[in-house]
Parts: sequence; C-alpha cells; structure tokens
Amino acid sequence: MKTGIKGIHRVSAVALTAGAILTTGVFAAPAQAAALPQPTITAQGGFVMDNGTGKSLFTKAADTRRSTGSTTKIMTAQVVLAQPKLDLDAKVTVDKAYSDYIVANNWASSAKLIVGDKVTVRQLLYGLMLPSGCDAAYALADKFGAGSTREARVKSFIGKMNATAKSLGMTNSHFDSFDGIGRGTNYSTPRDLTKLASSAMKNSTFRTVVQTKSTKQKVTTKTGGYRYMEWTNTNPLLGSYAGTIGVKTGSGPESKYCLVFAATRKGKTVIGTVLASSTVADRTADAKKLMDYAFKK
Repeated sequence: MKTGIKGIHRVSAVALTAGAILTTGVFAAPAQAAALPQPTITAQGGFVMDNGTGKSLFTKAADTRRSTGSTTKIMTAQVVLAQPKLDLDAKVTVDKAYSDYIVANNWASSAKLIVGDKVTVRQLLYGLMLPSGCDAAYALADKFGAGSTREARVKSFIGKMNATAKSLGMTNSHFDSFDGIGRGTNYSTPRDLTKLASSAMKNSTFRTVVQTKSTKQKVTTKTGGYRYMEWTNTNPLLGSYAGTIGVKTGSGPESKYCLVFAATRKGKTVIGTVLASSTVADRTADAKKLMDYAFKK
C-alpha cells in the first residue's frame, strides 16, 4: 500500500533547503563593497590620474594656481625635446653667465657646470632633471631661444614654454623663468603639471632621463681634455617606491615642496602632482599615498 510518505519527504527536503538558503542570506540584498577611503595629504594641492585613460582619481585644490619651483623644468625639457631636428649630441659651451646666475640666486640648485667645458644637449638634460641644475636650464634656454643676445634668447625660450602650455590646454599655468625661480608670475596647478608630465613622458629621452637614479657623464674641458660629471636624482621615490618611473621635484620659499610623480604597476601607470607640501618628507609621503590610492582604484 502506497502511503505517499516518499512525496512528503521530498517536500520536506525542498522546504529545508529553502530554509537553509534563506538562513544564509542568498536571497538577501547583495552587500555593497566598502568605499575606498580617500587619502589625506598635507600638501595644499594634489592631483592624480590614470595615465592610460586620463581619468581623475584624486583632486585637492587641483586647479588652484601656485608657485611650482623646479617642477617648471619639466616644461624646459619639453620645449627642448620638441625642437625640430634636435641633435642631442650637439655640444654647448658652458658660459660664465650660467655659473654667475647660480651665485646670484640663493635658491638656485646647481649641476655644477664648469665654465669653458663643452657638454652635449643630452648631458644638459641630465644636469637639468637629476640635480635640478638651474645652470643647465639657463644653458638650454640660451641654446634654444632665438635672438642675437642672451637676454633675447632667454625671453624667446620662455615664450616657447608658454606657447607649449597653451597647446597642452594648461589653462591655469604661466611661466616667467626657465627654471622656476620666478619673478611673480611663474605658476601652475596640480592638474596642469600632471597634464604636462603626461605629455613629456611620451618622449623616450625624457623617460630615460627622469627614471635615472644617478649618472656619470664624460665632458670635454676647455683645454680639450675631459672630466666626469656625476649627478644624482633628487627624486626620492626612485628606489623607494616600486614601479616609479619619474618625474621631478621642486622647492622654494614660495612654492614650498613639490613633486610630480609617476609609477607603473601591472601595466597601469598613474601620474600626479603635489604642490606646497610643508617638508621634503611630507611631499614624498603625500605622493606615495596618492599612488597607493590610485593603484587600488
């Protein structure tokens, strides 16, 4: 005689299974992923973006104009590297005016170029970007500006810097110097400097220079002999933050401490800027926080 008990067992099993599912919350609303907390930085301005997509990942007063210190030299290098038919091995004779400029400006960092030496344009780019040589910046502006006098050539070169800024859409930037020792109207923003660095990093020579920790360069002396110039990069992220590929430090009484930075991990490149950090240590910590955050986004 059939009792139907088998069917009852089957119904009970279904009910139990359903109860178990409900208990485990499968039918409950899916839990939302915890939002990634934004980092807190001491810098007065900051910006970081995904260099591949151009997507902004963090902003803090990103469009506020501030003094930029030696991060200005990214534009100096950009203008030089954009010159038509550029010969990186062309030699430039170090003029006394370049060393006098260092002496006259207390905040001028130096590549310690020696008067009468013949250095190549490529070597001047290393002297510009690693020890942040204002003398190297002066030499490049004198070499690649147009005019019959040094003053005219420097003015012409700075004009090229501003024309380049305009072409890159750096709407909140203006340069009145070739090295960041401004005369009251040398400024940019975290967003604009990041835009500039992103453009500069497309150039293979620029990329090679700014990710170099140190270099030893053979230069020709005034008497036809040679000497070696040794330069160390001022960027503390090189060697201390995995994946760092550049780009430039800056400092000054008005700009405080600045850093334009870039790093690549697992095929993702992030690039950004911090302006007006209170100390060297703070600007490094700020940059690392922003990159950590950007790589998690």
